[in-house]
Amino acid sequence: MTGSFHWPTAVLVAGFGLLLGLAVLLLRRSRGRGFISATDRATYATLHTASLASQHLGDGLTAESAERAGRHLLSILGAHAVSITGGGTCLSWTGAGEHHRRLVEPLVERTMESGRTVAHRADAVACTDPLCPIRVAVTAPLVTDDLVVGTLTAWTENPSPGLTKATEEVAAWVSSQLALAELARTRNRVMEAELRALRAQISPHFIYNSLAAIASFVRTDPDRARELLLDFADFTRYALRTGGTFTTLAEELRNVERYLVLEQARFGDRLGVSLLVAPEVLPVSLPYLAVQPLVENAVRHGLAGKEGPGRVTITATDLGTEAEIAVEDDGVGTDPETVRAVLDGASTRDSVGLGNVDARLRQVYGDEFGLVVDTAPGAGTKVTFRVPKFAPGVHAQDRGWS
Repeated sequence: MTGSFHWPTAVLVAGFGLLLGLAVLLLRRSRGRGFISATDRATYATLHTASLASQHLGDGLTAESAERAGRHLLSILGAHAVSITGGGTCLSWTGAGEHHRRLVEPLVERTMESGRTVAHRADAVACTDPLCPIRVAVTAPLVTDDLVVGTLTAWTENPSPGLTKATEEVAAWVSSQLALAELARTRNRVMEAELRALRAQISPHFIYNSLAAIASFVRTDPDRARELLLDFADFTRYALRTGGTFTTLAEELRNVERYLVLEQARFGDRLGVSLLVAPEVLPVSLPYLAVQPLVENAVRHGLAGKEGPGRVTITATDLGTEAEIAVEDDGVGTDPETVRAVLDGASTRDSVGLGNVDARLRQVYGDEFGLVVDTAPGAGTKVTFRVPKFAPGVHAQDRGWS
């Protein structure tokens, strides 16, 4: 399908494997026994601290994220200080001996150029302060997409092969978190581009027809004309908004209602609407403009060419951990192969947002959450999709259901 996006399994597995390897490396140094072994305690402490650091690394490599994550990385490494650079510039220093910060950028040049871990001896690191605990350092590269984007340096008193290995492992794990952060930003950029394309696809015929329908009531029914004009303003404000890639099902259905009120003003009794929604799924978050284009497609392609009255039925069902949304019309239907070509991106048939909605659902949730279309000539069309009630990174602020 077009525009599909997946979290790369290799990155996730590699990151988790590095984390476990680091935990094993550190717990080998543990001593003592108890009801809960030192091994168990060390494993839990390392994994918990790493999870805290990952919350900040999800923002990418910035001064703020480096500062916040540095505190947790220092705890994992057990060094006297930790510094993080991005692009060769020192972003943060955490721990003792901050007067050594001036050495960071010159020391990491070799690692930035070679992409290799470098151990720095006392003649390059130590200062004249006899009370300063920092005498040596180890710098490891932070790598994403085969490019060195920064460094992690552990500063301590005594050189240790164990510290060198631990610094490498932590840096590799940090790199995996930065890769995931970059993929998240890429996903958001792709979704924003898809939304811009969808907004550009809003039918000018719908706009013209809506304004014409409103104008027809100005003299005969001014109150209804005013109400329709307000609905039109609210619909376009929602459809063309620029903030946020997610909304709630409640807000999406509210905008669908506005759209259908405007279409009913044009079609009159020829357009019937049924809305069957389980209240439990109204707060569920989903991609913005995921339902309305499907309804518009049902009206324009399903019912507009049908002789006599037609009906659009919208259902939202609670499936436990998921919500299922369906848009069905009893219109003229279409050839399933034509729909398949639209969803595969092989056709640019005038289908309002069908491929766009399918692509965005797959980008957010995975291929198993794309559109399912049941149709045949003369048999109407039913478009169904499911969304998880809770999904990482999918959040929307609801303003209430009315």
